[in-house]
Amino acid sequence: TTYRQQAAWGVWNTRADLLPTEYAASVEAAGGVPLLLPPVALPAAAARVVSRLDALVVTGGADVEPGRYGEEPHPRTAGWQADRDDWELALLTAAAEVDLPVLGICRGMQLMAVHAGGTLVQHTPDVVGHETHSPGGDAYGAVAVETEPGSRLARLVGPRAEVSCHHHQSVASHPGFAAVARAADGTVEAMEATGDRYCLAVQWHPETRTEIGLMAGLLEAARAHAVRPGR
Repeated sequence: TTYRQQAAWGVWNTRADLLPTEYAASVEAAGGVPLLLPPVALPAAAARVVSRLDALVVTGGADVEPGRYGEEPHPRTAGWQADRDDWELALLTAAAEVDLPVLGICRGMQLMAVHAGGTLVQHTPDVVGHETHSPGGDAYGAVAVETEPGSRLARLVGPRAEVSCHHHQSVASHPGFAAVARAADGTVEAMEATGDRYCLAVQWHPETRTEIGLMAGLLEAARAHAVRPGR
């Protein structure tokens, strides 16, 4: 999935559909072909789109609109994009109906929790007392995470990892998902659905490092999904 916002390049400064190249490059490195999915004004089209995909990556970006999980905005919650929320929630619904493999990254994890009926911590520093998870500007925070033994995530990335974070919000509740990685301060840094489906989300940015485990797992699941009867 992609951003839709004002952007500048060359002689242009206009609305654009865009995504940092690292996302597509990480899919390519794992053996996949990336397709960019900008927000579409017809969420009903999501099922048609999903029927043509082997996997879905819900990427990072702006805060999720707090009204989606029944809360008023925190003073630090800003910049939500209703069109993107609508489109990505519709994609997640369509993906669930056909057991499409899904990987959520940063905002993607938060949106997956909200889609499942969960809630968010709107400003994580209020809870943990520091800003390591998002040090400001275009910098990433280096966060040590411990993974849950026996989880799909642990099989893909190991028992612990240092990851690149850039999030001021985090997941508070996540119905239907198990928390499978936490930071030392208790912040949920990853969650995954129970069962055989690859439906996993991380609060960090694996695309910014040489971290192929998550994408390799997604591509393995995508190949299996592609050869299912009826596809």
